[in-house]
Amino acid sequence: MSLVQNFPFLNIIMCLASGVISSVLPAKKARAWTLMLLAILLVMSGSVLAFVEKSGEPYVYMMGHFPAPWGNEIRVGVLEALMAAAFCLIMLLSVAGGGKYIALEITEKKQNLFYVLVNLMMSSLLALIYTNDMFTAYVFIEINTIAAGGLILIRETGHTLVAATKYMIMSLIGSGLILIGISMLYGITGHLLMSNMKDTIAKLNETGQYTMPLTVVIVLICVGLAIKSALFPFHSWLPDAYSYGTAASSAILSSLVSKSYIFLLLKIFYRVIGIPIIEMHHVGNLLFFLGVLGMILGSVRAIRQVDIRRMIAYSSVAQIGYIYMGIGIGTKAGMLAAMFHIISHAASKSMLFIAARGLSEVSKDSKLFMDLKGAGYRNRIAGIGFAAGALSMIGIPLFAGFTSKVYFAMGALEAIPSKMWIAMIALAISTILNAVYFLHTIMTIYTPVSETKMPVGKNTLSYTAAICIFVALNLFLGIGSNLIWQAISAGVQMFA
Repeated sequence: MSLVQNFPFLNIIMCLASGVISSVLPAKKARAWTLMLLAILLVMSGSVLAFVEKSGEPYVYMMGHFPAPWGNEIRVGVLEALMAAAFCLIMLLSVAGGGKYIALEITEKKQNLFYVLVNLMMSSLLALIYTNDMFTAYVFIEINTIAAGGLILIRETGHTLVAATKYMIMSLIGSGLILIGISMLYGITGHLLMSNMKDTIAKLNETGQYTMPLTVVIVLICVGLAIKSALFPFHSWLPDAYSYGTAASSAILSSLVSKSYIFLLLKIFYRVIGIPIIEMHHVGNLLFFLGVLGMILGSVRAIRQVDIRRMIAYSSVAQIGYIYMGIGIGTKAGMLAAMFHIISHAASKSMLFIAARGLSEVSKDSKLFMDLKGAGYRNRIAGIGFAAGALSMIGIPLFAGFTSKVYFAMGALEAIPSKMWIAMIALAISTILNAVYFLHTIMTIYTPVSETKMPVGKNTLSYTAAICIFVALNLFLGIGSNLIWQAISAGVQMFA
């Protein structure tokens, strides 16, 4: 086994160890340490991606070199490595871009705790991407939940207390459903490794055994992960959680946390239950229906907001609907489009939250649209970042969001006629609604104000660099999307 093949396991362990180290460091050193770690993780994840693309085959890493059923496994293919690299990059940019506001919004004694939570969050994200064991997945779901709750609550205001409470209640309901589903799966199959579960479930399906328990398992796991990823109508915790935390917390939660649960759901579909059995239970139809509702109703709620961060939060409800619609279309192209949108939305939404905080800073810390007039001139970097993210969300050519919508349309064209028409109409309506609230916001921040005593933004180097890289990443995903699409296609072939 080559050194590179050890990197996924090392990445998870390094994040856990880094959390301990960050807890005893002063705030500035904890920030520098975490940024350095995230940069190293990005390089290592990129090396793993290059390795599996070159080999053309996935590989399994056994903990302690013990085989199943005694050992635990990590399974690495192109798709896992691509998602890990993308998540490391987004996390790095979110922490770098939001660093200035962490120092302003969190008391100095607790700033290193923020970086402890970031390290724990990164370890859980990587573990959910790589693990081939269902119980390990559940353990890191709980670590993810605790870290996310801490990231919401760490700002210590009345709003964040309410938001964190809502999040924990909904998230723990989801976790409970998932745990019951995993326990039932273990009782049915006698295994916890995903590949072993899939083989046993396939045999049971052929003989017609445990049909009803398996149906209950699928429902429990799907509903549990739908709650944790904020699929409509399980999204009630999302607006407050995204609106009241720090800029970096909102960027991390919106771009990575929800997507990790969706990725885990896809792993369960492909590598635990099996796509034929999922289709037999018509799960895709329900996800398609809820995804379409989320696309439309999330955008309608976004239009009604007067607070820029709540508007972005409700936009996330709509964008998560896009992903579930792509999964539910029932075609390979639709599934690939959903996976592409996980990356493109992460790259856009995290930039929007970071940019919105910069616009708010030069508007007397107000998030209301009436106070944001001219903010794009007072903080030009934030204005450019927000405009780029908004244009991507609308689906303007050259940006990541446009490419995502083209791929969704391609997936819909291969679907049965009823789904094709519903998907195409939903894409059109959602795009129009996106244009209404995002163009309104762009026009607001670039509306000249004749007399103002508002401060002029003074951005740090890390903030400016993060916004510029975010913009470049969105353009790359829009213009050079074929490279990512090919990697996702190859990854899905290995995924099953």
